[in-house]
Amino acid sequence: MIQKFLHNNLQSNSATSLAFKTSLMLTGLIIVIFACVKLCFDFALPWTLLFVFIPVFFLLSFFILRYVLFYFIYRHIRLIYKTIHSFKEDDQAKKEKFDINKDLLRQVDDDVTQWAENSRKEIQEWKRMAQYRKEFVGNVSHELKTPIFNIQGYTLTLLEGGIADKSINIKYLEKLEKNINRIISIVNDLEDFSKLEHGDLKLWYVSFDPVELIDEVFDNLEDKAAIKNIRLNIHRHYEKQRKISADPEFLRQVITNLVINAINYGKEDGFVNVELFDMDENLLIEVTDNGIGISEADIPRIFERFYRVDKSLSTYSGGTGLGLSIVKHIIEAHNQTLNVRSTLGVGTTIAFTMKKAK
Repeated sequence: MIQKFLHNNLQSNSATSLAFKTSLMLTGLIIVIFACVKLCFDFALPWTLLFVFIPVFFLLSFFILRYVLFYFIYRHIRLIYKTIHSFKEDDQAKKEKFDINKDLLRQVDDDVTQWAENSRKEIQEWKRMAQYRKEFVGNVSHELKTPIFNIQGYTLTLLEGGIADKSINIKYLEKLEKNINRIISIVNDLEDFSKLEHGDLKLWYVSFDPVELIDEVFDNLEDKAAIKNIRLNIHRHYEKQRKISADPEFLRQVITNLVINAINYGKEDGFVNVELFDMDENLLIEVTDNGIGISEADIPRIFERFYRVDKSLSTYSGGTGLGLSIVKHIIEAHNQTLNVRSTLGVGTTIAFTMKKAK
């Protein structure tokens, strides 16, 4: 019974455990002293006295130490720790009830270690977000600055008499419209990107044929491709019709962004091929161009917001630097994969999968 009592208390109470260990050490010390005195000085002390005294000494020291530790030390530590525990910000910690019978020192050690690790992660996240906001604001201001300054210049020219000059008024008004559309495009991309990055994207899954959707995208971009005499082709590498389960509007945005990107970076008299492959449960869709290509060092970064392989060319072509980043978020929101193959001077292929409809 005593053994069971000690076992349960030693497992659940720091004060009891510490008192037991301390009493055990003191008892051992008394035994050593008793033996040394008896052997060295040949005192006529019977060993039976030792066997009676030692258990009494151990129990008395144990309960006295336990009382002192528990009522004068651990009781106050428990009160402080219970208060600290109740103010934890971690949701899981709030759900856990404070158990006053557990090993207090172990709880304190575990909580302090966890708090230190969580604080380290939070500080790293704050630093990352601060750098992110700094870069984001800088990139947005850079993107908006050029069209705003252009609008200002054209407007001032028209106000200073250019509106009456038939040789420039229509031309400048068209330039104004072009720059305004660029700002609208930037704002729309920023809005989409913000929703995607914050997980506010709601997908409406529909069963449809992606070939029909790609045809529609090609029709919308036909004039843009014609400016550089770029051919738009679809190659379906299977016989029967295959349908996918995805959000058609967001997939349209993916195809549109990839094809526009391929046209912008494509060569004169080049091509943009969209190829579809049957891959068991998925369809693999590849968008390939024979444009300027991407260096091996740039490939890991092309899906970063505002990252540009050729800044002068992308600015000229009107890209916002968010198209591929939006593509990545949409594909990942569908729980699908995305990869890139590219060779400088040869061209680029961006491929992604979509789940087939059942």
